[in-house]
Amino acid sequence: MHRRLPPMNALRAAEAVFRLGGVAAAARALNVSQPAVSQQLRLLEADLGCDLFRRVKGRLAPTPAGDLLLPRLMQAFALMGEAVAQLRAETAAGDLTVAVLPTFAMRWLIPRLGDFQAAWPEADLRLATAVEPVARLREGAADLAIGLGRGAADFPGLAAAEWLAESLYPVVAPALAPRLRATADLAALPRLVVDAPRRAGDWDLWLAAAGVPGLGAAGIRRFESSAQAMAAAAAGLGVALAHGAFVTDDLVAGRLVRPFALGVPAPEGYWLVRRAGRSPRPVEAAFIAWLKAAAAAGIESDEPPLGAG
Repeated sequence: MHRRLPPMNALRAAEAVFRLGGVAAAARALNVSQPAVSQQLRLLEADLGCDLFRRVKGRLAPTPAGDLLLPRLMQAFALMGEAVAQLRAETAAGDLTVAVLPTFAMRWLIPRLGDFQAAWPEADLRLATAVEPVARLREGAADLAIGLGRGAADFPGLAAAEWLAESLYPVVAPALAPRLRATADLAALPRLVVDAPRRAGDWDLWLAAAGVPGLGAAGIRRFESSAQAMAAAAAGLGVALAHGAFVTDDLVAGRLVRPFALGVPAPEGYWLVRRAGRSPRPVEAAFIAWLKAAAAAGIESDEPPLGAG
């Protein structure tokens, strides 16, 4: 008996919305617009003759029909991705594609890749930068992902190992550091803010830990990425809140300094994520070992503070 399946793009959109928790996140992961994802959902629901999602307190939640279909879709796409990756591994044992956040790639990983290539010259290493690196892994477009998460439960169906726990702390250009003798002095300088959902509460978290919750600033300057905010801080445009891995080289080179000793654990850390149920290939195991060694050597700078918090 022939079983007709709905269009693959519609199934893929529904799976992404279910797995990532919303249309916006699914659109980013699939590299399409939000209206395109919504249209695919409508097409799928029309094809099946039932609703798969309902809106509960402003969020999408599966209907009973969605509870039946969507987890199985996620498993099916994961299995397809694993099968494709296994076939590619058999024909390209030296190839390794690593999915990673764009800012992390630019600020930390790329400047250090020469060390790995020198130790493993036969490796054909490729970086796949993405806002949702783990989604690239699930799609079969990467062998390994460096993703942000709070715990292994953030990566269902995958093998995840915590790699790097970060801390948050303010950084400024050396010329501005003498103006920051106490945390209250931050109010006299412009505050550099990253306008991204994952960074929305960073400043509030650090200010509360420093004992000055709600402290004002001499203006707010907003940036789309941490890389832009760090560049602005190095240019003397204000005070940025750094994630340790993003400013290691700037601290060592003296382009930025830490005016206060206080570092606050970031809500999310970096995890090494790969497909479950298989052993890593030699090139993959070598890259993981190199990353772990780099973390053990100290991602975060030990730069002494210039002022008292």
